[in-house]
Amino acid sequence: MPNKRIGQQTIELPLRPALCGNAAFVGNKEGEGPLAADFDFIASDELYGQESFELAEKQLYLDAINLAITKGSSKPEDVQFLLGGDLLNQIITASFSARELGIPFVGLYGACSTMAESLCIGGMLLDGGHADEVVCAASSHFCTAERQYRFPLEFGSQRTPTAQWTVTGAGATLLSNAPKSPPLAHITHICMGRVIDLGITDANNMGAAMAPAAADTLLALLADTKTTPNDYDLIITGDLAQVGYDLLVQLMREQRMPLSPEKYVDCGLLIFDREKQDTHAGGSGCGCSATVLNAHILPKLQSGELRRVIFMATGALMSTTSSLQGESIPGIAHAVVLESPMGGRKS
Repeated sequence: MPNKRIGQQTIELPLRPALCGNAAFVGNKEGEGPLAADFDFIASDELYGQESFELAEKQLYLDAINLAITKGSSKPEDVQFLLGGDLLNQIITASFSARELGIPFVGLYGACSTMAESLCIGGMLLDGGHADEVVCAASSHFCTAERQYRFPLEFGSQRTPTAQWTVTGAGATLLSNAPKSPPLAHITHICMGRVIDLGITDANNMGAAMAPAAADTLLALLADTKTTPNDYDLIITGDLAQVGYDLLVQLMREQRMPLSPEKYVDCGLLIFDREKQDTHAGGSGCGCSATVLNAHILPKLQSGELRRVIFMATGALMSTTSSLQGESIPGIAHAVVLESPMGGRKS
């Protein structure tokens, strides 16, 4: 069997698994942001008709998965794996959703990198011949994350300027080797990231903790594929927001791989209007990159507006216990190269 590994961290997927179903469900604050017209559904309030914020997040997750499957002209019984996670302890959103769906489940925790992590693993499962259809999904909820990681909402604590606003939303993507509907995009390469920790201990500065991991993974992907940022129409990170965005630009410039603002964007900066919506540094959470990818990026790939994209979601691998014990915050980033059904980058 030919070795599909390229270099140290990158794997080529010759079968080019297709992304053929997509869905993005968000909360009301996200529905007031710049991407409102792109989302499949905008909830009117944080409870989404449920009795708790946790149940609301689970319902967003379930609805996104079911719609992605439907838009891919498939059925839940045809899906062989559900790959996904969320931010909550024991990934209860994903686990309880899997309980209802009855699809074989691989629970993942990559913090805010989970959407890219699931696409990496899903792409390898399909390219390796281990499945024909898989669903990748991730979610977060502002109220559940605040309750778990910081303070109860009723406490009304002050937010620092570097803090990010956890997105309320769920995104899901159906992958297939034999798509029943027109593909949105194809996965050509995946790059699994390393855990990078430069000693950041401020839990209110996720961007600074994650940016070094983003640089490490992006540099590995570019080196392994012998490409530069100019070989892609767009490089999109998941959850760095303004602080992490600026740091990644600086780190890449120091490595002589500059990122231009025309070709580099971050989901955490796209989903909110930072000034009008008072989200400080920008958006974050598993649902941030998951919803922006499915609602905003994949349609541009399908139309040919974008031809070749690096989607790289980032995560801060901390816990409430590790933060209280003074541990630093490890970062991770996973990357996926996506190509339009119309072919690679336009000349």
